Amino acid sequence: MIYIYNDYGGTHTTALAAAYHLKQLPQSERELTREEILNVKFFNKLTKEDFGKLIIHGCDDEGNSVYTLGRKRNKLVVPALKEMSLLLQEKFKFDEKIVFSNTSPTVPFTMSMGGFFSRGLKIDVIGVPLLVKGAKQCCDNVYRLVENTKEVGRKTFAENVIILENEMYK
Repeated sequence: MIYIYNDYGGTHTTALAAAYHLKQLPQSERELTREEILNVKFFNKLTKEDFGKLIIHGCDDEGNSVYTLGRKRNKLVVPALKEMSLLLQEKFKFDEKIVFSNTSPTVPFTMSMGGFFSRGLKIDVIGVPLLVKGAKQCCDNVYRLVENTKEVGRKTFAENVIILENEMYK
C-alpha cells in the first residue's frame, strides 16, 4: 500500500502527518515541543522546486510506503494522479492500494502565515515561531487524520485508489 499525504506546500502538516504515521512523533495526548516539531524530516525545508514531487518519508511498520506531496492550489493534481494510477493498475495488472490524504483542513491560520513568512518571504525570524505555534495548535487533528487514513487503508473498496479530503478535521 502507498500513503500520500498532500496539501498546498507539502512541508508542514504533511511532514507532521508522515512523522505521526511512521511513529517518529509521540501520540498527541500532549502538545509537541518546539524541538520535536523542528526536527521532523522535511518540516519547513522544502522549496518551490519541490512542488509536485512525491517525497518519500519511509515505510511504516506494516511495510507501506509513506509519501508527501505539495500540490499548490491546484485541486486537479490529486484526481489526475488517481486517474493515472488506475490506468497503470489496469494496464500492468497490479493492485497496489493508494490512499491520498489531504492534510489542508488541519492547517490553522497561524501556520499559513508562518509558511508565508518563512517559505514565501524567507523571513524565518517571524515565520518559524508562527509555524511552531500552528503545529502545536493542529497536532491533535493531524494525528487523528493519520489514524483515520490508516484505518481507511485497511478497508476494502471497489477501487484501489482512494482520495480522502478530510473536511471533518477543520
